[in-house]
Amino acid sequence: MAEEKKAKVAKAPKLADPIASTIDIASQEMIARAQTLGVETIFDRAVNMKPCAIGMQGICCKNCSMGPCRLPLPKDGIEGEDTRKGLCGATANTIAARNFVRMIAGGAAAHSDHGRSVAEVFLSAAKKHTDDYKIKDYDRLLDVAPYLGVATTVEVDGEELDRDLDEIAVEFAEKAMAEWGKPEGELLYAKRAPAPLYEKWKKAGVIPRNIDREIVEIMHRTHMGVDQDYKNLMKQGTRAAIGDGWGGSMLATDMQDIMFGTPYPLQAESNIGIMKEDHVNVIVHGHEPVLSEMIVAAAQTPEMLEYAKSMGANGIQLGGICCTANEMLQRHGVPPAGNFLQQELVIVTGACDAMVVDIQCVMQNLANVAKCFHTKLITTHPIARMEQDNVIHIEFDEHHAMEDAIRILKMACDNFKNRGADVVIPKQTATQIAGFGVESIKYHLGGSFRGDYYTLNDNIINGRIRGGAGVVGCNNARQKHNDGCITMIKELIKNDVIVLTTGCNAIACATEGLLTPESAAVHCGAGLAEVCETVGIPPVLHLGSCVDNSRILLALTEMVKAGGLGNDICDLPAAGSAPEWMSEKAISIGHYFVVSGVYTVFGGMLPTTGAPVFQNHIFKEYEDKYGGMWDMVVDPIEHAHAIIAHIDKKRKALGIDKARDRVMMDFAARQAL
Repeated sequence: MAEEKKAKVAKAPKLADPIASTIDIASQEMIARAQTLGVETIFDRAVNMKPCAIGMQGICCKNCSMGPCRLPLPKDGIEGEDTRKGLCGATANTIAARNFVRMIAGGAAAHSDHGRSVAEVFLSAAKKHTDDYKIKDYDRLLDVAPYLGVATTVEVDGEELDRDLDEIAVEFAEKAMAEWGKPEGELLYAKRAPAPLYEKWKKAGVIPRNIDREIVEIMHRTHMGVDQDYKNLMKQGTRAAIGDGWGGSMLATDMQDIMFGTPYPLQAESNIGIMKEDHVNVIVHGHEPVLSEMIVAAAQTPEMLEYAKSMGANGIQLGGICCTANEMLQRHGVPPAGNFLQQELVIVTGACDAMVVDIQCVMQNLANVAKCFHTKLITTHPIARMEQDNVIHIEFDEHHAMEDAIRILKMACDNFKNRGADVVIPKQTATQIAGFGVESIKYHLGGSFRGDYYTLNDNIINGRIRGGAGVVGCNNARQKHNDGCITMIKELIKNDVIVLTTGCNAIACATEGLLTPESAAVHCGAGLAEVCETVGIPPVLHLGSCVDNSRILLALTEMVKAGGLGNDICDLPAAGSAPEWMSEKAISIGHYFVVSGVYTVFGGMLPTTGAPVFQNHIFKEYEDKYGGMWDMVVDPIEHAHAIIAHIDKKRKALGIDKARDRVMMDFAARQAL
């Protein structure tokens, strides 16, 4: 009986060590508070649930009911022929490739469906079927319209005249919508890439036909018994990834800029401490900015502010989580409250009156945490609902967007009086400069009269800037929160590598104080610090949300156009990185950077290690095909130095590996320049 009783006693779950879980002090405080209150968070779950070692290596196949088939690597490695097979005979390389391209499909679908939603709202705005959305940036529309074959002028009686702007907007919207499902042709935005890169894609047969088709074809090819050649599978994965980076994501960024305004650098705060005890705190979380734009507008109206005061609050404090945070930040200066792993913690403050979520990276456990407090959790998207009974669903409709926003904000204001007495908001905040883009980088580094990237290239050539790195991506509860991102980036800028960042990584940089010009003097090498001080920019430039990684692709393209650093993206002393990657979107992003010619390093485990031949294909052989390749380095310092070594290799190939002496420029030399 005693043994039976002992067996029935469940072990108490382990609790995460707050200091070992994150480098962010505000988050440490909230993790400890959650544990004191008995509220489970992702940090505790990560301690109690270990990952599947075989799944992490990419060699578990569950694409039919005969499996799952698991093909673990022998402990002593593989000597000679790899004889591992699933029930159908699928090899480790086939299984790993199928799993990898399915992740590309999932990530590309997420970004591209985001873009489709924006395109639908854009079309409504262009046709004036909604009063809540309008075209704000016609200059940006005129810049990008030709890439979809939309003429901006018309010939009348032999004279070239400007076309009606509303006509241009409607045609652009209709042609953009067609990119998701047109029956013939190729992705039009592919020609925005440098010409040599476009020709590589053409030769390899990987230019997307349309965005949706490439994703659907991956799902077909990876069905049991279809494509069984890992190289052919990755060819299709490449098509889908290009359709994401140079298609769905790039179109989303362009249309968001046209509708909501092209971002320009601005100052804001960051971290959980942006919440205010005497205000109604509304946290908007997810990725699509169409609803959050209306919430920002509604929250600033005198009527809504008066309503909040009538409920006993001094105002409304908006904050964001994940990429909705970055969208609101870069256009309106709304401060982010945190990144992916901090979403539960803002509720733990006891001061979150409403959390409004849309799509992607939204933890279902938010509902369980909200039950422990007064927080109203509101889902807003038809494809993203939760099963818990305490979740409110208010479905977004672009034709009644302001009405929906007002309803949500009033619900939050009504909830202000239901707060408990125990409210704890961490004091930690940090100042940041965000909202950079291709256009603003041109202005800051090129000046008013030199609208290109010449100055950036010149400072790379003369050695003040060693090179550039796009550092993006998620957080991962299997790694110490923000540690990989911050440690790695500090090592890069110490070695004069300028960093472009997006997504949750950008929010981590903000909370660490790396997004201010002043941080350059503290953390940068002498050359990068001099450039940052001269032009007044941070050493880490925040370019927006994860869908805005297309801005990095276009910045690299502008560097090629400016000259002096080769003829293609793969010639540039530049690299990509996702130190704490987590989602399928990160795999799609990583792959479209790789096939655009960028050496791309991931921290944490890639699901390729169980199939060494397949891993070698995308880690080594891709460089010969596309000029870029995958790599995986877990340690953040080693990760940084892998990037630095690649940048130095590219500098040597360009003949700029030795610093250039400064010379005084006379008038004749300037004329020659």
